[in-house]
Amino acid sequence: MKFSESWLRTLVDPAVKGDELSHLLTMAGLEVEEEESVAPAFNGVVVAEVLDVAKHPDADRLNVCRVDAGDGTARQIVCGAPKVLAGMRVPCALPGARLPNVTIEKAKVRGVESSGMLCSAKELGISDDASGLLALPADAPIGRDIREYLDLDDRLRTLTLTPNRADCLSLAGIAREVSALTGAPVVYPSAAPVPESADARRAIILDAPQACPFYCGRVVTEVDARAPTPDWMKRRLERSGIRSISALVDITNYVMLEWGQPLHAFDNSKLDGAIHARLARAGETIRLLNEQTLELADDVLLIADDKRPVAVAGIMGGEDSGIGLDTTEIFLESAFFTPRAVAGRARRYGFASDASHRFERGVDFGASRQALERASQLILEICGGKAGALCEARAGLPARSPIRLRLPRVAKVLGIALDASRIAEIFTRLELTFARDGDDFIVTPPTHRFDIEIEEDLIEEIARLHGYDEIHAPSPKARLSMPPQTENARPLWRVRQILADRGFQEVINFAFVEEAWETDFAANAAPIRLANPIASQMSVMRSTLIGGLIANVTANLKRKQNPIRLFETGRCFFRDPVGESVKGFRQPWKLAALIHGDALPEQWGATARVADFYDIKGEVELLLAPAVARFEKTAHPALHPGRGARILIDEREAGFLGELHPRLTQKYDLPLAPVLFELDLDVLRRARLPRCAEISRLPAAFRDLAIVVDQTLALQTLLDGLMDNRPSIVRDIRLFDIYTGKGIDHGKKSLAFRIVMQDTERTLQDTEVDAAIEQLVEYLRQAFAAQLRV
Repeated sequence: MKFSESWLRTLVDPAVKGDELSHLLTMAGLEVEEEESVAPAFNGVVVAEVLDVAKHPDADRLNVCRVDAGDGTARQIVCGAPKVLAGMRVPCALPGARLPNVTIEKAKVRGVESSGMLCSAKELGISDDASGLLALPADAPIGRDIREYLDLDDRLRTLTLTPNRADCLSLAGIAREVSALTGAPVVYPSAAPVPESADARRAIILDAPQACPFYCGRVVTEVDARAPTPDWMKRRLERSGIRSISALVDITNYVMLEWGQPLHAFDNSKLDGAIHARLARAGETIRLLNEQTLELADDVLLIADDKRPVAVAGIMGGEDSGIGLDTTEIFLESAFFTPRAVAGRARRYGFASDASHRFERGVDFGASRQALERASQLILEICGGKAGALCEARAGLPARSPIRLRLPRVAKVLGIALDASRIAEIFTRLELTFARDGDDFIVTPPTHRFDIEIEEDLIEEIARLHGYDEIHAPSPKARLSMPPQTENARPLWRVRQILADRGFQEVINFAFVEEAWETDFAANAAPIRLANPIASQMSVMRSTLIGGLIANVTANLKRKQNPIRLFETGRCFFRDPVGESVKGFRQPWKLAALIHGDALPEQWGATARVADFYDIKGEVELLLAPAVARFEKTAHPALHPGRGARILIDEREAGFLGELHPRLTQKYDLPLAPVLFELDLDVLRRARLPRCAEISRLPAAFRDLAIVVDQTLALQTLLDGLMDNRPSIVRDIRLFDIYTGKGIDHGKKSLAFRIVMQDTERTLQDTEVDAAIEQLVEYLRQAFAAQLRV
């Protein structure tokens, strides 16, 4: 809502000025988004009359004008404007005047002395129109300062209103609010009934009373549609962002801004029979004033005569019944259309209007007659004519049910105690009718406040008027103690710090994602759907963090980032109708990380290579240390069929890792397959306590053991067996080579292990070492049909 401060001050004139007024409105919930001056700073410009015009003796495009600037002497000014005429009144910058881009001095122009400058609107900075001089009305007072005459010290403010404050979509509503905030008296625009001087009238029938419970109108005859709109009205409209069209249209727009009630004027000669407020019939069409033809659905409310639709109710009038410069008889409409009947209809057809913006939020049905009387009054004053009787039809208007306000409830919600007299003062300022019932207030909301429905709404009004700045936050009083921090619980910040130290960047993604992500990355055919998603592509809750990370990779690749190392911690959401859950859902915390591109930063000391399965496996092992994880081959919808594994800690599945499935790499247009992992955060945060162990001072013995086993045998199975059946002197068994090819039978593979043996009390003898190796070989032969490789 854009408005002029000078217009507002004709209704309410508080002592606060400028930024203080903007701050006051903003802190009361009417956010001032923008504040600007009507014109830039300048001085020394007055209203002047051109007495006569002569051609410049030495320039074809210049004129020499004699000008009366109100100082008692005619001054000579050279002017280059092509349409300067004797008798016209224009702004004149006197010598010494400071304009936005120039200072005016006496000068000679082609040998002719010029004492000032006649100005266009662009030269004054109030318009981009540089086609000619700014012509002023013939009654403009000569010599008067132009800033004062055109009210150029006015300031414009634009309010960003929340949908519940439709009452402030008018100057009267803003004035009411300013009066309540400052205590300054408000004077509403005159809306006295105009005298009836014509017999013309038109019947009104409410065929859809649930959508239009009130409609009133009157016929005005013998109007002059060609009458000029007064300059003061044009100025106020333009400063509110509305273009002047014609006097009749301007008056309806002016009253809409003044009272918040959209009006419409029909050409009465183009209407047939009674006026109907009805729903559209399927297939019905109408051509609107914006030259758009609509095919109407049966839930669209229309204004129609006995033969055809003439307007889409609350949105826009029809072209066939519109007024023009030859109109002499109008039917002026003012109505209340329920928000439900108007909401979304204009957007459905791809446009919006000032009327629909107001009706969607709720218009004061108590002021509909006043607005019609005000518009009738202005039409008779500006366009002349004779007013017919005001005709109306009404059905069940919205009830304004009383609300009980309890003083203890006010104190509990606001945290401060306000006495009854202070609350009564606030309600009086807000023009809320109330009665007392003991300590309680029984408040009846006015017709302009659709947003006041429950006790908390009244408490909000009390807070606004009392001032949010006056509601101080009390210091908490409590016994504080340091919470215990157990050693076997690793804090989340430490997990994040480890990953950050490894070069990963943390990301935060929405928990609601595309449904396709759930299918692709989790094979989740029945995701948890949102009842009211913020966007169509964010319609389900995630059960994995992988989709968000892949989207982050795509965004970073577009910005030429390499390598990309990302991680995220966040909740995932699963259905759980039986277990511990919130409303049938589990919400466990997960940690996921991803590497795309080079494994190492570019450098001279190492050959560039792409990060692979073992790089991400190393990151997981580092993150889990000192716990030892087992990795088992698995099939996961997000992972490559042969390059994925599940992660087990203490025989409990903790997550998965691997390379992204080639199908998904191609679908999401990734140049390389990223490697990634996802872990349950609860498992990850369980830290193992360090255990003291004696360090041997004696030398270790090493033996290498190469065996041939079936190609299908999983390494983890073999390692688990070796570690469970090792002799006591064996400290570690490590795989250092895998070989298939020449010398190895088809379907077989060679595995080479380094066996580390050591004792803490004595040096091992060769016979002991050989016996231990023989024991391991025998176990491998019996358990896995392994053969020594020779």
